Formats: sequence, C-alpha cells, structure tokens
Amino acid sequence: MVISTSKKICAVTYLGVVPYEHALKLQQRLVQSRVEGSIPDVLLLLQHPPVFTIGRFRGEEDIIVPLERLAQEGIEVFHTNRGGGITHHAPGQLVGYPILNLREHHLGVRQYIWKLEEVIIKLLLALGIQGYRVARYPGSVWVGEKKVCSIGIRVSHHVSMHGFALNVSNDLRYFEYIRPCGLRSGMITSLLELLGHPVKMETITGNLIDWFSETFGLEFEQGDYKWLAMLGVLSG
Repeated sequence: MVISTSKKICAVTYLGVVPYEHALKLQQRLVQSRVEGSIPDVLLLLQHPPVFTIGRFRGEEDIIVPLERLAQEGIEVFHTNRGGGITHHAPGQLVGYPILNLREHHLGVRQYIWKLEEVIIKLLLALGIQGYRVARYPGSVWVGEKKVCSIGIRVSHHVSMHGFALNVSNDLRYFEYIRPCGLRSGMITSLLELLGHPVKMETITGNLIDWFSETFGLEFEQGDYKWLAMLGVLSG
C-alpha cells in the first residue's frame, strides 16, 4: 500500500550509536522504499563509532597521518557517494540522515542544502550561538572562524540521503588526522567548546526536531518503527 504524504508526515527516530556501514545500508533501503512510495519521509538521528568518511569530491590525500595509525586506533575509512570531502564521525556528534522526497517538497538540491543549514543556524541561535553560512564553503555552518556542522548529501530519483553532522561533544583531536573538507583541523569546533559546558544529546535532538519541522513544514511522528527492524540492517 502506498502511504499518502499529502500531510507531509515524517517519521523520526533516534538510533543511538550505529556503525557507519550499517547506517549506510539502512539509508539505501529506506531510499528505495521512499522512491517506491511505501514509506513517508524519514529523519534518522544517530551517532557513529569513530570513522572517517570520504565524499565524491576528494580522496585519501586529505588523510595526513599514516593509514596504519588509523588501523591501530580502530578507526575505519569509508568511501561514500555523498558530496564533499573527508570528515570524521564519532560518539558525541549528532548525525542526521533525512530521507526526503525533494520533488514533493518543491526543492532543488541547493534549496535543500540551504534549508539544512537553516535548521542548524536556528538550533544554534536557540542556544545563544550565532551561526552563519560561508559562501565559499557551501554545505556547512560556521561560528566565528570555525565550522561546527558539515553537510554532504546525495539525491537519487528526487530522494535524499546522507545529511549533516553537528559537533556536540565529540573529541575534536581526530580532525587533526585529516584536512576536513580541505580545511585545517583547527578550523573545527563543537557545542561543548563554544558553550564551555556540556549539553545533553537528548536536548539537542529534541530542539533539532522542532526546528527541522518548522523549516521543512513537516509533521513529525516519533517512535520505533517496525519497518526499520524489518529492514534488518541495524544488528550485527
């Protein structure tokens, strides 16, 4: 049965810490289901174990430590089909993967990225932080001279995958192993660094859902969805 999206319903769920490869498989299956119209829009919120991911536009030349060192520290490296260069994911970083039908939202790719940036800027402002865009670095949100959020997406058959990574309390020293999206590691910051005190991940996810709903005009349905478990890619 095809699910009507006339009310712009979006299923949202927080998955905790999920290995990158498992989350990628989940996204791929959700994208196929969304293209077929068998599920509504979806927003996955999660964290990843330590991993470096490389987008379509750059390669391993932005890893500035020996690969053997990454192996010794148990940090995996994945080449992905999203836009952007290399970045780091780790616990303490909130990652969001929106699986949205952009055609139904009347959005082009640039408009979609702009709205993702807007969600993060509004979230930061609610915390008393002034975030902004930098024209020469599309797909990112900055505070002062440092980047706090990276955005890299892929759109296939009008449906989006991948998304954003907001540094909340993750260890920033791992960015010293790379040139994150071609930048110096010292140009990366986190909410913990900006605020000077920790913020609960539950607080950030709750606020993000509210701003995402407002920015995209979505009605969120929260919960654990049986169809997520039926896809069978979160365990093991």
